[in-house]
Amino acid sequence: MAEPVDVLVLGGGPAALCIASELNQRGVAVAGIAPDPVDALWPNTYGIWADELKMVGLEHLLEHRWSDTVSYFDAGGSTAQDQSHAHGIDYGLFDRAALQRYWLERAEGVVWHQDTAERVEVAGATTNVICASGTMLQARLVIDASGSRTPHIRRPDQGPVAGQAAYGVVGRFSKPPIEADRFVLMDYRCDHLSEEQRSEPPTFLYAMDLGDGLFFVEETSLALAPGVPYDVLKQRLQQRLDQRGVQITEVIHEEFCLFPMNLPLPDRSQPLLAFGGAASMVHPASGYMVGALLRRGPDLAQSLADALANPNLSSAALAKRGWQALWPMELVLRHQLYQFGLGRLMGFNEALLRTHFSTFFSLPREEWFGFLTNTLPLPRLMAVMLRLFALSPWELRRGLVLGVSSSQLPMLTQSAG
Repeated sequence: MAEPVDVLVLGGGPAALCIASELNQRGVAVAGIAPDPVDALWPNTYGIWADELKMVGLEHLLEHRWSDTVSYFDAGGSTAQDQSHAHGIDYGLFDRAALQRYWLERAEGVVWHQDTAERVEVAGATTNVICASGTMLQARLVIDASGSRTPHIRRPDQGPVAGQAAYGVVGRFSKPPIEADRFVLMDYRCDHLSEEQRSEPPTFLYAMDLGDGLFFVEETSLALAPGVPYDVLKQRLQQRLDQRGVQITEVIHEEFCLFPMNLPLPDRSQPLLAFGGAASMVHPASGYMVGALLRRGPDLAQSLADALANPNLSSAALAKRGWQALWPMELVLRHQLYQFGLGRLMGFNEALLRTHFSTFFSLPREEWFGFLTNTLPLPRLMAVMLRLFALSPWELRRGLVLGVSSSQLPMLTQSAG
C-alpha cells in the first residue's frame, strides 16, 4: 500500500489535472488515479471565449483565435434571410497539448497511479480507495474528478438528464464550408431540412476555419433527454453541406460528444468531494466547463489547503469545507436559475429557438457574455433574464412561461429571495 497523502484525485482529464495542479501549487500532498496515462492526448476539442482566458492570464494557451465570430438565426434559403449576427468578441480553441502540459507542469511531483477506483470507503480521519488492481490507496480527502458518469458521487434523482450531443469532422472540403477566418457559434439555418425534420428536435452548426485548408464542422443539439443520436446528427450535417454544394474530401478526425446539461447538483453532505463534471460544473445554458475550472479551481484549492492545515479534521469535515467553497449558496441559486431556463428551451421548436437566440444576442455584450460564462452576480443575472423576457416577442414569452407549474414559481422566487 502506498503512503497516505492529503488528497487523492480520481480521473485524468481537464478537471482532475486542474485541481491536482492547484493543490500541488499550495504545498498539498496529492496523488491521482486515472485509467489511462495522464499525458495521453485528450480526444475532444475545447473552445472558450478569449476574454475568459484574459481574466486568468492564460490567453497563450489558445491554438486558434478568431475575431470574426458570428451566428445565424434566420431560416436561410435566400439572400435576405442569410444575414449573420456578429458577436463582436474573440473566440478561441485551446491548444489541448499546451493546456494539458500547463497543468502537468504545475502538478510536478504528483504521483499518478494508472488504475481504476472500484470502491471508496470513508473511515473517520482517512478515506480508502480500493482499485481494480487490488491496490488500496489512502488519503485524508478524495476528490472525484472522473466525469459526470462517476458511480462514486451521490446526487438526487430529478428525472431524465438532458444531454447535449454533437457529431463533428475536422477535415478538408471541396470548397470552404464557412467563410475564411470565421468562427460560427450557432448556425440555425434550416433550409436543408424537410418539413418533417423541422418538426423534430432542432440542431445547429458549430464551425471554424482552422487554417491551411482545414475546417471543423459540427452538428449540435442544444439539449434533449435522451440526446439526439449521432447518426441523426451526421445525416443533418451531410444534408447541410449538400445544400451548400460542399463535399468532405478528407476526414482527419471525427468527434462524438455527449455530456449532461441539467445534471442535479451532488449531495453536498457526502464525505467525498467532486470537481468538474462529477460536481455538475457543466454550464446548464452553454455546455462549457473549462473556463469554470480555471476560475474556480484556485479558490477551492486554497480553501482545502487551509482546512488540511488542521490535522484534527476528519474526511467528512474536509469534504464539507470543500463543498462549501465549491458550491456557495450564490452559485447554487444561479445554477437553479440556469436549469430552470434550460427546461423552458428544451421545449422550443426550431423557429422559437431562432427567435430566442436572436433576442438573447441583442442584449449588451457584457450581459450575454456574463450569462454564458456564469460570471454575473445573482441580482444581475436575474435582471438580465427579466430584460430578455421583456425584449422577447409574444410567441417567445409564451414559450418561456409555458409549462411553469404553480409549484415551480414559489420555489424559484423563494430561492432567489
